[in-house]
Parts: sequence; structure tokens; C-alpha cells
Amino acid sequence: MGIQGNKIRNEHTLEQDTQEPLPDGAQLAAIDLGSNSFHLIIAKIEHGEMRPVDVLAEKVQLGAGLEHGQLSDEAIQRGLDCLSRFAQLLESVEPERVRVVGTNALRVAKNRRAFTKRAGRILGTKVDVIYGREEARLVYLGVAHSLADDAQSRLVIDIGGGSTEFIIGERFEPQRLESLQMGCVSYGRTYFPKGKISKDSYRNTYDRARVQAFHIRHKYNANHWEECVGSSGTLQAIETILTQNGWSEGGIDRKGLAKLEKKLLKFKTMNDIELDGLAAPRRSVILPGVAITSALFDVLGIEHMRTSKGALREGVIYDLMGRLSHEDVRERTVNALVQRYSVDTETADLVERRARTFFTASRMNWQLTTHDWELLRWAARTHEIGMAISHKHFNRHSAYVLRNADLPGFSQEEQEQLAVLALGHRGKLSADLLADIADSDHVRMHHLLGIMRLAACFKYVEKLTQLPEFSILASEQSLTLDFPEGWLQEHPLTARELLEEQSVLAKIGVELAIS
Repeated sequence: MGIQGNKIRNEHTLEQDTQEPLPDGAQLAAIDLGSNSFHLIIAKIEHGEMRPVDVLAEKVQLGAGLEHGQLSDEAIQRGLDCLSRFAQLLESVEPERVRVVGTNALRVAKNRRAFTKRAGRILGTKVDVIYGREEARLVYLGVAHSLADDAQSRLVIDIGGGSTEFIIGERFEPQRLESLQMGCVSYGRTYFPKGKISKDSYRNTYDRARVQAFHIRHKYNANHWEECVGSSGTLQAIETILTQNGWSEGGIDRKGLAKLEKKLLKFKTMNDIELDGLAAPRRSVILPGVAITSALFDVLGIEHMRTSKGALREGVIYDLMGRLSHEDVRERTVNALVQRYSVDTETADLVERRARTFFTASRMNWQLTTHDWELLRWAARTHEIGMAISHKHFNRHSAYVLRNADLPGFSQEEQEQLAVLALGHRGKLSADLLADIADSDHVRMHHLLGIMRLAACFKYVEKLTQLPEFSILASEQSLTLDFPEGWLQEHPLTARELLEEQSVLAKIGVELAIS
């Protein structure tokens, strides 16, 4: 709740938005915005597990519209048209129970916000663009829930349109995660221009995939796992072709791949391909998919691969179930960062408590959300991780780690926002501080920066003395702090820091009054 003109006590705690456990029958939805296809799944919770209710997929080939790092207008429109159809099915699902994730095509597109902003309006929820290793984690989560809960180690491979993910794990826990820039859409566009097929083009595709896989072979070869599982539509299509043509009794093996490769190279163009088990929409990606798969079999020592229907979209559902049941993997990630970088937890706790005070006072007037509080809390706990690198400019080091580290559970946008809060919580605010933040989020980020900076002003004085009760009056564009008479005179360093904050915050549209 907002607090206006009330005394703020040191023991004050934020009233958390209560979340009831997900009841049986609750519906969740996930959308996977892949480089080749978009996938929608709507699931119902039954006895703690999810049961698919509606599953829909459309071949959009967003990645095929990437030229020089820019998505074409045509590709963007194809994607938006697809989402308009998906949106009709989502009308029965509460917006907070829908998660939309974008993968490789949106990761590399410099103009991705031209798509994600409009997509968010169509779907009524934001689009999270995720890094490759986060995609790998979610893929494994989806696959693991589709397999027997046994203790054997498995390698999971997902060949997408623009990237391929590799995960080694046991049961529901991934142990190694990797994402390589190779996919059936991007390789098809590069090595098979205009869909023309030749042995040289195929060999070039295979060789390129082989070179890429060599970078990870020492950690992902057959010595490190007991079974191999493929999760993508491409690998499922390959298995279907092999079994329907009698080239495999189940799964994918080397002999079956060799027969399929030989058969495919008899065709002149992608459009000519006719094989039992091959759906028409997959003609343009099956040959580069086979080349990538063959290279992985050879480099990683794979003899046999079975496939799973579990994939990224199912992983997103299970991850969302965790978030809505207070089992958020992001909490574990932040705790691991705190331990890895030996954070001074006393200081972090002080900043978190003070940030909570200012957030509670301003949330109504500044229209802040529970997710904004989560960002502030994580920023407070990690803003000093850069101290482990250097005390000088530690905020820059903190921001670099938060922006570039693999942080399981976090989207690319969340990492960028955490980095901004760490970098901007002290010192001057550079003109390009929000360069990576969407324009529509600038006002909100300015407010969160104001809270972080004010919270940091008190962290050293609170280690020495208890703060008195003081009042905070919040309005749409200002904060007024009213301290007991004489307290600021007795604490000149804090008084000076607050006066300096007045001019800094004024530049980002926050008027600070102190009395």
C-alpha cells in the first residue's frame, strides 16, 4: 500500500501480495516464439502436474526474416498475425498465468522491440526474450517431466531454427547447459539458397555443424551421459521418417541417418522432397536438420537417440508453476550470486529493508508492481557483488556481471534492468544509462533508480546507529522526507548525500524534498 505522510518505522515490513497455491483446475499458458515455429500450450493443473488442454503450432519462420541483424517487416507481420490467432485461445487464461518467451531470432534481432512491443499488446502480457542457456534450462525441464524419474544421466539436444541447445542432467536437475549458434532455418538460408540441393551444400552444412560441435565435445561426448534424448520438432520429424520408411525400429541411429541423407540428396530442390512421414511445412528445414544431427552424432559419439514430446513450452509451464507456488528459480540464482561473490549480507539486508520502505511509500503514486519490488529486492542483494572484483567503481563491475552472467530463471530484459539498478545506484547517471531499456519502461526505471539511490544513502549510517522514525510523502513526481528535528544536523554525511541526491534525481524527473 502507499504511505503518505505516515511515520516509517525501522521494523516496517512490506505487505506482500498473497498468492494462494495453484488449485486443481487452474489454467496456465506458455508461448514459445521460436525461430522456425511458434508454439502455444494451455495446460490445466491436476494433482500438482500439468495436463495439456490446447496445443497449437504454426510455422512462422521468424528467423528466415533476419537480414543483417534486423527482422524484416514481413517476418514481423507473420509473427503478429500468428499471435492474433493464438490470442483467441488465451481469453480463458488469466494474464498473470501466461508466459511468452522469445528465443534465438529475437535474441539476435536489433529491432526485436518492433515485434515484442506489439506482440505484448496483442497477448496482454510481456514477451521475455531469454538467453541461450536459459532456453536450455527450460528445454531440459520440459523434457525431464516427460521421462521416467530415474537416476541415469542423459544428454538432451534441441535443434531449433536458429540455435541448438545441449543439456546434461539427472532427474529434474540440469548439470551442464550450452547453446550453439546453429539451427535448421539459419543453416538452410545460408547453405541452401533458394532451396537448391547439392552434395557440396550438404557437406558444407555438415562441416560447419561439426566445427561448432567440436567446441563442446570434451564436456558433452558419450563418456558423460548414459542416454541421449532429442526434443525438437526437427528431431521428431527425423524419427518419424526413419520409422515410417523402415529405416529404424524406433528413435534415431547412424544407419537410419545415412539412408535418409542418401535419399534426400537425390532431390534437386527442397520443394521436390517427398518422403513418407515428412509434413510439407518441414521440407525447407529437414535437410539442414539432418546435416546438423549427423554432425552431432559423429562428434559427440551418439549411437542412438530417442525423442521426447517435452520441449521448451512445457518447461516454461513447469517453471511458471514454480513461480506461482513460491519456488522461483530466480531466488536460488540470487542466493548463489551472493555466496559466490561473498557479499556483505548485513549491508545488503540494510539496503533491501530501506528500499522496501521507499517502495511501500511510493508504489501507489508511482504505479509500481509486485514485479518491480522483486527487481528492487534482487538489486539490493546483488548491488555489491562487484566488490569481489574491485572496490573502485564496484557498481560498474556489479552491472557487468548482472548483465552478462548466466542467471537461471532471468530473462534478458530482467538482467538488463538489474544491471541498470546496480550501475545507477550511486555516482553520476550517464546519459546512456537506459540505452538498452525500452522507452516505455524509462519512467518506471527512473522511479526504481530513485528508490535504490535513496536506500543506498542510509546503508552506512544504519550500521552505526538506528534510524529514527521519519515520514515519507509521495506524489506522482516527488518524495518528501521529514526527519525529526536536529537529526540531519547530527548526521552531516547523510545530510550531504541527501542534498546531492536532490540534483541527481531531479534530472530523472523525481523531485526530492528534505526537512
